[in-house]
Amino acid sequence: MREVGNDESGFKKGRRGAVKQAKIHEVLGHKFIATFFRQPTFCTYCSEFIWGLNKQGYKCESCGCSIHKRCHQNVLVKCPGSAHGTQETKKQTERFKIDVPHQFKPHTFMHPTFCDHCGSLLYGLYKQGVKCQISSCNVNVHHKCKDLVANLCGVNQKLLQEGLSQIKLTQSKRAEAQASKTTTIEADDSESYTKQWQEERKKLEEEVGSASSARRYQLNDFEFKTMLGKGSFGKVILAQKKGTSEFYALKALRKDIVIEDNDVESTMTERRVLAISFRCPFLTHLYCTFQSDAHLFFVMEYVNGGDLMHHIQKSRKFDINRSRFYAAEIICGLQFLHNQFIIYRDLKLDNVLIDKRGHIKIADFGMCKLNMDENGRATTFCGTPDYIAPEICCGKPYNRSVDFWSLGVLLYEMLLGHSPFSAEDEDALYKTIRIQEPKYPSSLKPDAKDCLKLLLKKDPIIRLGMPDCEYPDIRTHPFFEVIDFVKLENLEIPPPFIPKVRAENDTNNFDQEFTKERAQLSIPDRELLKTIKDDVFFGFSFTNPKY
Repeated sequence: MREVGNDESGFKKGRRGAVKQAKIHEVLGHKFIATFFRQPTFCTYCSEFIWGLNKQGYKCESCGCSIHKRCHQNVLVKCPGSAHGTQETKKQTERFKIDVPHQFKPHTFMHPTFCDHCGSLLYGLYKQGVKCQISSCNVNVHHKCKDLVANLCGVNQKLLQEGLSQIKLTQSKRAEAQASKTTTIEADDSESYTKQWQEERKKLEEEVGSASSARRYQLNDFEFKTMLGKGSFGKVILAQKKGTSEFYALKALRKDIVIEDNDVESTMTERRVLAISFRCPFLTHLYCTFQSDAHLFFVMEYVNGGDLMHHIQKSRKFDINRSRFYAAEIICGLQFLHNQFIIYRDLKLDNVLIDKRGHIKIADFGMCKLNMDENGRATTFCGTPDYIAPEICCGKPYNRSVDFWSLGVLLYEMLLGHSPFSAEDEDALYKTIRIQEPKYPSSLKPDAKDCLKLLLKKDPIIRLGMPDCEYPDIRTHPFFEVIDFVKLENLEIPPPFIPKVRAENDTNNFDQEFTKERAQLSIPDRELLKTIKDDVFFGFSFTNPKY
C-alpha cells in the first residue's frame, strides 16, 4: 500500500486496484465464505461430496472447515478458531456435553482418504495425517487441521441436529429467521444461470431494443493491435475490425477466473450498464459482446485520449477550470446512472477516460450495484481504498451518497495533486477516512473549498448531492455556477484541454508498461474449463442494435 503524498506528484507509485470483500456468513463464530474448490472436497457436517458449479460450498476463514451451503447453519459448536463463544453455543455444550476431545495419532492411510475437517485429500505416502483412536469416531484429518477440529469425538452432528430440529421446531423464532435467511441464500446461489441470462436479455431488449436481426461477432472478426491495460479482471486490447479502419477497445475476461472469483453476476451487471450507456455521452459505449470457449469479450468504443491518472501524473495537478469541467461532466455521468437506480461504486482517476475532443468518459462498470432506488441500500465492502466512503469503512448500509464521496476525493486530487487521506496500509487508511478531516490549503478558492468540504462530509445524509444537504442538487453549488449544464450535456462547451491524438489507433496516451507488451490473450486453466457447464454463459453474446 503506497503512502499518498510522500512524492512530488502523489500518484507516481502506481495505479490503485479496486477491492471487493467476500460476503461472510457467520454462524457460532464460524466465518463462512463462498469458495470455489479446485479439487474434490467433502462436507465436514454431512460427510457428503460438495457438488456444484461456481463456488460450490463455504469455507470458514477462521478454522478452515468446508461445508455445503445447505449445511452451514446446522453446525452445533463454536468455531475452534474464533476468539469467543456465543451464548447459544455455551448452552448447547453444557446441555449435551459435546466437549469430548479426539485422541489423534499419526496414521498411514493405504487408500485415498479425505480430511474430515477441511474436506480435501490427505496427500503423501507415509503418515499422511492423524486418525482418532476411538472406534466409534475414526475421524481422519491433516496434521495441519488437528488443532482446529471441534471436540466432537463420537458425535454425529447431522443426526444430533436433526433431532434438535424436531424438538425446537416451534420454539425458536431466531432459528426460524436464520432458516428463512438460509433459504433465500440457497435459492439465489442455485438459480439457473440460463434463466438469469434469459431474464437479463429481456431487460436489455426492453431498454435497448431487440438485437435479433443484428450481426453476431466472434474473435476472428478482430485483429489485435496493442495492449492497453490488464489486471485481475483480464486484459484490454486495442483491436481493429477486419476489413475496416474501425478500432475498438476489446476487454477479454477469462471464464475460469470469472467462475472462480464468483463474478458471473458482476459480468451480467457490466454488460447491462454498458448496453444502456449509449444514452449518456459521458459513459463508455458498448458495441457488442461475444464469447469463445475460454473467454468473454466486451467490444467497446476506443477512447484514445488516455485516463485522468495518466494526465495528472504528467501535469501533477489540474487548474481549477479544468478540474471543474471534468467534475461537471462526471456529475452528469453519475446522475445518469443514479436515475437508472445504479450506484457506480468505483469512481477514480483510472476509470475516467478523455476522448480525442477532450470530453470525459466513465469506464469499468463491474462494481456497479443495480436496482438501488431511493430506499435501496447496499452492504458489500467494495471500491478502491483511497476512494471508499466512511460508511463503507464502518460496514454500514449505503446508497448513492458513496459516489459523491468518491467524486470529492477525485476533485481534491485534481485540484491539489494528492489524495486527501494517507496511511501506510489499508487498515490505517480506512481508520483515517473514518475519523480525520482533510487539510485544505489557504490558496484554495472559497467556493472550491466549500464544495470539497460538502462532498467529503462523513455523514452521508448531509453530503453534497443528497436531499438533506444545503445544495441537494449538486449542480447548483457556487463552484459550478459558471457551468451551463444544458450546454454541457449537449457537448457544446469547449473542453479546456485537448489530448494529443495523432490517429484513431494512437496509444501514446496509455502507459508504456502495458503498450510495450504483446497483445495476446491470457492462457486459461484448461482443467478448470472442463468443469464449467455449457449453459453458464448462455445468452452472454449481444450486439447493440443502436450501432
